Amino acid sequence: MTTARPETGPTIRISTGTGSGRTTLSAFDAALRSAGVADFNLLRLSSIIPPGSTVLEVGAADQLSGAHGDRLYCVYAEAHAELPHHEAWAGIAWAIALDGSGGGLFVEHEGPSREQVDRDLTATLEDLVDRRGGGYEIAGRAITSAMCETEPVCAVVIASYAARGWSVE
Repeated sequence: MTTARPETGPTIRISTGTGSGRTTLSAFDAALRSAGVADFNLLRLSSIIPPGSTVLEVGAADQLSGAHGDRLYCVYAEAHAELPHHEAWAGIAWAIALDGSGGGLFVEHEGPSREQVDRDLTATLEDLVDRRGGGYEIAGRAITSAMCETEPVCAVVIASYAARGWSVE
């Protein structure tokens, strides 16, 4: 028995944000606000892009909208720095299948430097593509950073798949 696949998948919106606060948690909240997704409950997914999807890089104002407390299905990278002059770098890279299906892969990494995050994103995405026998094209990456001056900072890159309320489905 074959399961029918939807002809169109989600429009996945990728945004970045940075923030600071008196704690790493409040810095994370500020970074989510900067990325346009602060009032959601985040449900982290395992980095597979469904067939029929479109991946768009957007600003905070063009992220998914929803009511306070809605579920947000997403992939994200978050990095923190707490010491003065330390950096937090976060990034997501993606590859799209060459078969025209719109399916693909995300990878996410965090680190203390752009060089490390770039290197880790590239190596991981290459490994995932190789394990699947190739057939993917590296399509993009989004990276952001924050520098700690006095308060903890957070850098976030988030790929939002869908926002859902809490009504019975």
